Amino acid sequence: MRYMCTHDVPLPSPPPPLSPEPGPGHAVARLRTARLAASAKPFVARGSGGGRCASCRLIASHCLCASRPHLPRTRAGVCLVMGDIEALKPSNTGWLVADVVADTWAFGWSRTAVDPGLLALLADPQWQPYVVFPGEFVSPERVVTDLNAVEDHAPRKRPLFVLLDGTWSEARKMFRKSPYLDHLPVLSLHPEQVVSNYRLRRSARESHFCTSEVAALCLALAGDSHAADTLAAWLDVFTAHYLSVKRWAPLDRASEAHQRLQALAASVGSFDAGVR
Repeated sequence: MRYMCTHDVPLPSPPPPLSPEPGPGHAVARLRTARLAASAKPFVARGSGGGRCASCRLIASHCLCASRPHLPRTRAGVCLVMGDIEALKPSNTGWLVADVVADTWAFGWSRTAVDPGLLALLADPQWQPYVVFPGEFVSPERVVTDLNAVEDHAPRKRPLFVLLDGTWSEARKMFRKSPYLDHLPVLSLHPEQVVSNYRLRRSARESHFCTSEVAALCLALAGDSHAADTLAAWLDVFTAHYLSVKRWAPLDRASEAHQRLQALAASVGSFDAGVR
């Protein structure tokens, strides 16, 4: 699976609010703002010459903001621990998770320091955190493959999925060098019947899934099936728009992915019919 992480520069970030802000002011957007403020020089993404929408990271002709899903609060939450420049990359899919899941937090990772807000979130009694990571790299006693075993001992807690958002090598480094995660159960996913649709970056391993795909699998495990399906459709629509720009290809706004996202949104009345 494809999991992700960062660098040794601690990022200034306040403790997480009780209710993370949805939409363009969500946790990943705020982390991006903090990371840019800490940069000694501007971060210039490839293909950004024409300017990008600050909310969806696409050029104006392919803006997705009118189609962003607005869902009821999910049972599960997501904690993204992100690589040094992950929040700056237009192709980052952790951003899509924060678009869909209202209870999403995002923190930059450092080997030498840990954000106090991250520690506070992991210790919050309303949550049962799970580090999502392949079980083959973890001692067996820490590994769980579903939520039942842990929730039998903590039935009133909501699941909080800790996703390491970065390259595979960054994620492994982060997993090894973050002792504050060592006491947490490790959720190992085995989506043998699921094929990754991720096409935004190359991966060294065919079995890797991107961050939003992993989050969707976790949401499904937690019983948030509508949010899982919506996140999967949101990734597909974002991918279509992103690759249309990258490849100078026509954009099909009536594609199966657009229609699927529209149908999911209409089922909860979350935004106006018609993908614009």
